[in-house]
Amino acid sequence: MTIHKQHINVIFHILIWSVLLLLPYFVGSADDQYKIGWMPGFVFTAFGMLHMFIFYVNAYYLAPRFLNIRRWWLYIPLAVLLLGLSFILKFAILKTGYPQLLQYPAVYRFSFAPSVGVFIISIVYRKVIDRIHFERKQKEREAAMLMTELKFLRSQISPHFLFNVMTNLVSLARKRSDQLEPALITLSEFMRYMVYDTQGKKVSLLKETAHLKNYISLQKMRFGNELVEDDIDTVADHYLIEPMLLIPFVENAFKHGTAQGTGVRITIRLAVADDRLFFDVQNGIPLHQDSAAYEQSGVGLQNVVSRLELLYPQKHELKITRKDNVFHVQLKLELL
Repeated sequence: MTIHKQHINVIFHILIWSVLLLLPYFVGSADDQYKIGWMPGFVFTAFGMLHMFIFYVNAYYLAPRFLNIRRWWLYIPLAVLLLGLSFILKFAILKTGYPQLLQYPAVYRFSFAPSVGVFIISIVYRKVIDRIHFERKQKEREAAMLMTELKFLRSQISPHFLFNVMTNLVSLARKRSDQLEPALITLSEFMRYMVYDTQGKKVSLLKETAHLKNYISLQKMRFGNELVEDDIDTVADHYLIEPMLLIPFVENAFKHGTAQGTGVRITIRLAVADDRLFFDVQNGIPLHQDSAAYEQSGVGLQNVVSRLELLYPQKHELKITRKDNVFHVQLKLELL
């Protein structure tokens, strides 16, 4: 919990108890001892302080130390002792200051029952707080896991791919080709994005698509322009997306789409409409490769499926199919 949230929590508790303890002095008058019903203002406030003591002792000491770890043999007698102590103090307050009230049976019922009620409320409060803490820890663990997965994705960019790109760059340098400089710039932008720009939680969709285009451009340098048909629309710069969410599908397509004969074997399409991203990737699969082997060898494929489920629950539709030796990925993603 952040310091800011802690301060808000403390202020909230102070306000609630201040209103409860001072209630008689807001609604009553000095002429009738600030009574609320039969209860004089002093008694109401004194009992309220006892209730506050019960609440915090149980919620922040007894329940965490004994109830939450099922040490019933200690928790039950300590809880009885706490309630018993409050009953004794309430009786002493009434006997000392207002002995005439003790002759009415209803006074006992309305004096001592609230202690039990506050005790039960403190248990419920502790359970709610524990649940909130548990869910926050879960989210922190998930965030740490996702960051680890993102680092894993960056490490999965094939060294063989980079080696082949560098080989092509050497070839361009020997030919003194005009394409060398733009190729180097493309590779530089690709590596910068992969290493530095994906450190934050989310990135601009414009950057993600630019990264995608750079990757496709570098692959075309390896295999030629005829390998792939790509249609990636220009997107608005206000959309955000989790980094490196799309690249594993494309890398997977290149890995397997280049393993068979000639001709166009990969198609990549990306568009945004009505605040939704539509992403479509198709690639051929070698005839001898079975589905199980394909799925197991997919670069980051299961990783990105897990990330989608964690990061975009109920905000994405992912359909992965294989038909007639064509592997087809269709992703719809809500961007807002």
